[in-house]
Amino acid sequence: MCRVHHDRHGAKQPGRFDPARAAILDDTARFAYVSPDALLAELVLPPSATLVDFGAGTGLYAIALAQRRPDLRVVALDEQPEMLDHLRTAIGRTGVTNVEAVDPSALDALRGCAGGVLALNVLHELGDAALEELLAVLSSDATALFVDWNAAVERPVGPPRDHVYSPGDAVQRLEAAGFTVEIRAPLAYHFVLAARPAR
Repeated sequence: MCRVHHDRHGAKQPGRFDPARAAILDDTARFAYVSPDALLAELVLPPSATLVDFGAGTGLYAIALAQRRPDLRVVALDEQPEMLDHLRTAIGRTGVTNVEAVDPSALDALRGCAGGVLALNVLHELGDAALEELLAVLSSDATALFVDWNAAVERPVGPPRDHVYSPGDAVQRLEAAGFTVEIRAPLAYHFVLAARPAR
């Protein structure tokens, strides 16, 4: 039984994202400060890889990445049924054929299969159990890209500063969860961390 939905112990943000606010996740203005092309450049996925969008929300980024890389299998994972409804509607509306929307029950089948994981704006919401699950889906040489709101910068958007991590605190959390972490160049409002399973 997957624990992701039930166990948020260790999460920085006290509550889950409210699905009633889903429309803000579909705003393509987000691409101005987190570009899908920049994410793909950081992920460096081999041809025909499986990319897991861990906490995909409404699927805005999963679909954008799939459109840019039609060779990829993009698995858009979310734990909230309302988000999965948005995701499936968006996939149908755009007609992309290389994105699938899944809930946490799919995690066992994904273990060790992901050539990359994108965790965009979700680290502050992930409990310890969810981080374990994320680590487990990575193949041995794959990268998980954590791109999250930076508590160390002033931002006109995003969660309150006390609900998110500074880059240093994020690195500590990921290392404690079994990752080796490389700090990449930050974005305007986000830090970017490339994490691999620790050897």
